[in-house]
Amino acid sequence: MCSAHPLVLRAALRHGCENGSRVLLEATCNQVNHLGGYTGMQPADFAALVEKIADEEGFPADRIILGGDHLGPNPWRNRPAQEAMVEAEEMVAAFIKAGFRKIHLDASMGCKGEPAALDDQTTAERALRLATVAEEVAKAAGNKMPFYIIGTRSRPLVARITF
Repeated sequence: MCSAHPLVLRAALRHGCENGSRVLLEATCNQVNHLGGYTGMQPADFAALVEKIADEEGFPADRIILGGDHLGPNPWRNRPAQEAMVEAEEMVAAFIKAGFRKIHLDASMGCKGEPAALDDQTTAERALRLATVAEEVAKAAGNKMPFYIIGTRSRPLVARITF
């Protein structure tokens, strides 16, 4: 479920209780980010909200997977690429520090002065840059390593990324 709305989160957790499943709850880079997103929540705030609702619903915390959706420079694409990518790095770090494990990296969009959609090589290089931050932050925090979705819905990344 990709929503930051408390009623939607509650419904997803109730559904998970009813069928005994795990629940993946995701927030997009525009909803939640290190600057507050349009919901006013940072990743740690979203994680705390999910934890509170899960506790109220009697949903086991170990069956929740937190995900960040389309994490990349999108919220700052009106800025030069280097500046937007620094913000994206800080955002990814905040998601990882807050315990998010499913990380959808999407660096396919152009920033100020670039084409709207980037070529695969540039997209891969930027995704690798963000994944490197995620890995370093996870290791430093003693968190489990994240797992990734890379690319966009309309144009998944086909380039190989190695660490």
